[in-house]
Amino acid sequence: MTRDWARGLGDGTRCVHSGLADPVVGEPLLAGPVFATAYHLNGSSRRSEPDYYARAGNPTWRALETAIGELDGGQCVLFPSGMAAISTLLRTVLHYGDTVVIPSDGYFATRTFVAEELAALALTVLEVPTTGSWPDFDGVRLVLLETPSNPWLDVCDIQSLVDRAHAAGALVAVDNTTATPLGQQPLALGADFVVASDSKALTGHSDILMGHVSTVDSVLADRLRKARTLGGAVPAPFETWLAHRSLGTLDLRLARQSSNAAALAEALLAHPAVRTVRWPGLPGDPAHELARRQMRRFPGVVTIELADAETADRFVAAARLVAAATSFGGLHTTGDRRAQWGDPVPEGLVRLSVGCEDPDDLVADVIQALDAVVT
Repeated sequence: MTRDWARGLGDGTRCVHSGLADPVVGEPLLAGPVFATAYHLNGSSRRSEPDYYARAGNPTWRALETAIGELDGGQCVLFPSGMAAISTLLRTVLHYGDTVVIPSDGYFATRTFVAEELAALALTVLEVPTTGSWPDFDGVRLVLLETPSNPWLDVCDIQSLVDRAHAAGALVAVDNTTATPLGQQPLALGADFVVASDSKALTGHSDILMGHVSTVDSVLADRLRKARTLGGAVPAPFETWLAHRSLGTLDLRLARQSSNAAALAEALLAHPAVRTVRWPGLPGDPAHELARRQMRRFPGVVTIELADAETADRFVAAARLVAAATSFGGLHTTGDRRAQWGDPVPEGLVRLSVGCEDPDDLVADVIQALDAVVT
């Protein structure tokens, strides 16, 4: 299924060609989704073919897994959502009485899952902000990193933490949702797993739920596939096909979103209604120097802090090109006041997911909306 000649080529080429079979006359470049639940067997063994039942395997999954795996630099295991991916990873790796390190400033649902759904495992949970200070990893089973963090966009040194964790015998997983494989390569930096919500920038059209875990360890990949089969956390073929179709424009979308984020972040710095602007691409941002060394491109997400919840809500309502939405990474610019979901952040914090609009139009619209809340 993979095109070996595409390895080492540019991001745009790999996004367009990864996971595709060699072209066949009279057939589409990307084969349509396979919807079957029952497959013909060869008569010798029910497991002798890759597809014997749709919960265990599907050719549409494998095509997308090959594509994402090529971009991540490992073996990809696909899931129906980002939470299905991270929850299956945690359930597979963690055992009774283990110690796990998780980001205190990362995605709040991950922390909630560990605290509530994994409570029966009697885990020792160490919550650490992305910027540290990091504990001694002796006795730790898993270190989960999220960089850039959501929503503050702080960054941690993946390779340094991987070296420390591995020296202590711990595994490392990196939530790469915000960066995407084109922005950051955790597996190349030594991480054992990369996990992501592909509902966000990877598919980028705000119409698909999807997630994945990638690893360079085939044994760990097989454990994840078995957990997926037994747990039933399987993606639907049509959504998988849509995700693969969307992947072809990832390089183009990220380039526009990143350049738009740069223009918007610069404009926001000068506005009196904005207390704080966070974007790793800004030279003055606390995360900039590390992000510049570690990341291949900066994300299309800008986080700002306004005076309070009312100001934030009025700002989003006044904007014509910024829709109120809680996901991010899509074509359309959206704003989300994160505190409304119980995230422990200032009430006026707004995470802006910068879309693919014309940069001049977008900056002008955001500035007029901010002007409206201070007049």
